[in-house]
Amino acid sequence: MKIWLTTMAATLSLNLAANELKLDNNLAYQLTESLTVEVGQRLAGSEADARAVAWAEQKFQQLGYDKVWTEPFSMQYWQRGQASLTVSAPFQQNLVVTALGGSIATPFDGISAQVAPFDSLEQLKQAEPAQVKDKIVFINKSMGKDKLGSFYGSVVGARAQGAVEAAKLGAKAIIIRSVGTSINRFAHTGIMRYSDDVERIPAAAISVPDAMQLEKMLARQPELTLHLQMQNKLPGEVVSHNVIAEITGSKYPDEIVLISAHLDSWDEGTGALDDGAGVGIVMATAALLKQQGRPERTVRVVLFGNEEGGLVGARAYAAKHAANLKNHVFASESDFGAGRIWRLDTGFGDKALSFGNTLQQKLAHLGIAMGDNTASGGPDVSILKAQGVPVVSLQQDGTDYFDYHHTPNDTLDKIDPEAMQQNLAAWLITTAAVANSRVDLRR
Repeated sequence: MKIWLTTMAATLSLNLAANELKLDNNLAYQLTESLTVEVGQRLAGSEADARAVAWAEQKFQQLGYDKVWTEPFSMQYWQRGQASLTVSAPFQQNLVVTALGGSIATPFDGISAQVAPFDSLEQLKQAEPAQVKDKIVFINKSMGKDKLGSFYGSVVGARAQGAVEAAKLGAKAIIIRSVGTSINRFAHTGIMRYSDDVERIPAAAISVPDAMQLEKMLARQPELTLHLQMQNKLPGEVVSHNVIAEITGSKYPDEIVLISAHLDSWDEGTGALDDGAGVGIVMATAALLKQQGRPERTVRVVLFGNEEGGLVGARAYAAKHAANLKNHVFASESDFGAGRIWRLDTGFGDKALSFGNTLQQKLAHLGIAMGDNTASGGPDVSILKAQGVPVVSLQQDGTDYFDYHHTPNDTLDKIDPEAMQQNLAAWLITTAAVANSRVDLRR
C-alpha cells in the first residue's frame, strides 16, 4: 500500500493532543481515530459538537494549513431522551427502538394504541382515516444492499415523511422498520420532518429483527397493542459552525478547489463511518498535498456542520459565499463510510469530459473504473452543484454501509485502515490533478 504515497513519506511529524500523527498514508485513519476517541458522538448543536469544532481548528493549525476559520450558522437543536417500546397485548415483549431525529416526545406516561401496519409510505398515503385514526402506524419496508446504496432512496421517505402522512389520517404516533440492512438488533435513527399545517406526532424506528418479529405477531393477532414512550427535547435555536481551512495556491490563489466532509454525527455511535472517515480523508489530503509541493490553485477543506439535520451548514456556506461561487472551480465530498473507492463519477461540462477520462486513468491502478457524468459530489456538495460548481464523486463500496449507518454500531473498529489508505491515495491524485491544472470543468 505504501507505494501509492512514496512521495509523501513521513518526513514530518506533529504532536497532536497526546498522540503523534505523521504525514504519511496512515494520516487519514489517525485523524479519524483521534476524532472518534477524543470527541466521539457529535450531535449538531450539542456540547460535543462544539468540542468537535475546537478539535478540527486545532488539527488544521497543527497540520500546517495556511488559513483556518469557522463560520457560524443558526439551527434548531434537538436532544434525544429515553425511549421504550413494548408490546403490551397479547404478546408482552420489549422491542428495540430509537427516536427519529427531530421527533417530539410522547406524553410522560407514553402512548398506548393498536397498530396500523403498512408495507410502504405509498400504501399509507392511500389508506382511509378509519384504518389509522388513534392508532400507531407501523411502516415495514425492507432495504436491499448494493455498492452504491441505491435502495436508500426508495426507503428513506418513510422516515422523512411518515409522521406527516400518518398524522393527516389521525394517527397517535408512527414507528418504522429501520432504514438499514443489518440483521443485528440495532435501530437506525435519522432525521424526520414535520409540516406546519399538520399535527406533530412522535416518530421512532425499530431494529430490523424487531420489525420482523412485529410482523409475525400481527399475522397471529391483528389487534396488537403497543406502548411507546419517548422523552426527547427541543430546546430551541442554537449556533453551530462550519470549519474551513486552506492551502493557498501558488499561482491562482483565487481559484478554489473545495474538498469536504461533514463534522457532525448522530448520537448513537461515535460517527466513525458517518462521517469521521470522510473528515480524516479530506483533512489528510490537503495536508499531504502541501507537503508534496504547494498546489497552483487554492485547496479549501470544508467540514460542514449539521449535515444530518438537513444540509444546514452546507446551505449556510452556499449563502455566505454566493458571490464567490464562480471562483469555486471544483467541489467534492467524502461521506459514504470508508469502503474502497471503485468508481469515478463526474459532473463536468462536455468540454471537460476528456479530463475526466484522463483522471480515471491516473486512478486505474487503485482499482477505480470510469462511471458516468451525473455525479452529485456528495450530500452537502450537491448544494454547490446546483449553483453550477463542477463536482466528482469518488464512489466507495457501500455494500455494508447501511448495516452501521445511524446506529450505535458506527464505531472505529468497522474501518479497514488499508481501505482508508486507498481512499487517501485516490483523493490525493484527484485533488492534485485539478489543483495543478488550468482546465475549466463547468458546464
